[in-house]
Amino acid sequence: GKGFGDSQNPLLLSVRSGARVSMPGMMDTILNLGINDENVEGLAKVMGDRRPALDAYRRFLQIFGDVAMNVPLKYFENFLKETKDLAGVRMDHQLDQKHLESVILGYKGIIEEHAGRPIPSKPIDQLKQAVLAVFGSWNNPRAVEYRNHMGFSHELGTAVNIMAMVFGNTGPDSGTGVLFTRDPASGSPGLYGEYLPNAQGEDVVAGLRTPSPVSSLSITKPFLYTELESLAKLLETHYKDVQDVEFTIENERLFLLQTRSAQRTTLAAIRIAVDLVAEGIITKDEALLRIDPEDLTKLFMPRFSVKSRNHAVAMDRLLTKGAPASPGAATGSVCFEVGEAHRATQLGEDVILVRPETSPDDIGGVLVAKGVLTSKGGTTSHAAVVTRGLGKPCIVGAEQLEFDKAGEYFSVNGQFVKKGETISMDGTTGEIFLGRIETVDPDLEDLSEAELLLSWADDRRKLGVWANADTGEDATKALDMGAEGIGLCRTEHMFLGSERVNVVQQVLLNAAETEKWQLQNPDISLTYVKGSMPADLPASVRIFCSGLAELEALQVA
Repeated sequence: GKGFGDSQNPLLLSVRSGARVSMPGMMDTILNLGINDENVEGLAKVMGDRRPALDAYRRFLQIFGDVAMNVPLKYFENFLKETKDLAGVRMDHQLDQKHLESVILGYKGIIEEHAGRPIPSKPIDQLKQAVLAVFGSWNNPRAVEYRNHMGFSHELGTAVNIMAMVFGNTGPDSGTGVLFTRDPASGSPGLYGEYLPNAQGEDVVAGLRTPSPVSSLSITKPFLYTELESLAKLLETHYKDVQDVEFTIENERLFLLQTRSAQRTTLAAIRIAVDLVAEGIITKDEALLRIDPEDLTKLFMPRFSVKSRNHAVAMDRLLTKGAPASPGAATGSVCFEVGEAHRATQLGEDVILVRPETSPDDIGGVLVAKGVLTSKGGTTSHAAVVTRGLGKPCIVGAEQLEFDKAGEYFSVNGQFVKKGETISMDGTTGEIFLGRIETVDPDLEDLSEAELLLSWADDRRKLGVWANADTGEDATKALDMGAEGIGLCRTEHMFLGSERVNVVQQVLLNAAETEKWQLQNPDISLTYVKGSMPADLPASVRIFCSGLAELEALQVA
């Protein structure tokens, strides 16, 4: 069998983080650990092809150099791009053996130059260094920033999982993918995810290539798709929750690499909870405990006005479409870099982060942006997974976007959009528009699952729910949302409405008549309140009782 460090049949390992809470992409993973100059040829013989063995070696050098030896990733990426340009190819998997050998030599030189020492050749030394690096990634800046934003404790720490490698890059009968046991954007049942043939795991989540829907396996490899469906159902039933699963196919043999509870939108979370109750997997009480009450506000994320959207299409402002990855509508100025996004938001601007692809290091920009747009990647890429968890609109795989190397603009079919220009994006449809589009509140009739879930909460609650409302319109909306009364009505806001402000103005400008007016209208505040509020609605009213002396300054205006 395979042996760790064996030169003829080497066992390669993956070293992965394992925190108690899901933090997708925030901590580090090292793949293909254990490979070196002595055993790469033995691996090639076992695989029956030298190319995937060399590909595994160059991947290991890149990820180990980045994670364990702190060599900036850009040096590896730049060298790889130069090699592909010389070879006249666009994709990594199109490089032949000769070019991969050149990449391996180049990567070794980069590591020695920037780390000051070569990469460890002994597999056991590689493993020790990798374990320390993955433990240390708990405290890397992006992980700390993500935990701060999500409210996760910094005291939890992480485990490190060491697993045997399987290879999705051994040819057309191999590949890698990520699937969700239900749609994480809408909550609809059925497998949702993506698959890349002849690839390894980071190719999917990094968004470097745009994959095919996982459903394509039902046509190309139906026996494997059936097996995936069966395993997905087993995992979901066992964990009693929708799962995010990474898998690899090695020479038509299926392996599951990891599973975790899936990040999902609030709309999806509610539908999934309701459906799991209907399927007998969880109880109503469990369903209620899975929904954060604060997240319910995300149900009312704006969407584009149909009239405004159709007008934009008629005016030829539709730039392009990508893959809708996280729902909602957003408008903002274009920013290409994380630092730009931070500076713009500090000035009070709304921004859209536009990138070829996002990496975990971009989390700072994702957190402050109103939406995220990428030209590469699929709906299981880093950008998609993180924005769904944050409740932000996201569009990925908008492949017609071409980026200026200087980072000043992107173009679509010859139309240029400069940094700072306003665009609008619809994470539900994947549409990207030039300029601003009017948004509207969602239709409450589309939220039947939410109404059902809230009815379960009503059956269990012991407190009444009253809302603050200062106008009749506010009170009506509160009733529509399930409020049973008005906890505070500030009548001064009612007096300053367009229909009644003239009364206030008359009183302020004619103080001599004030006493007479008050005698004639002793209950004017209550009259206005009753005229504004829905009938039979209990309300606590704060009477407008400021003296004229306190408001005297208003006479000047």
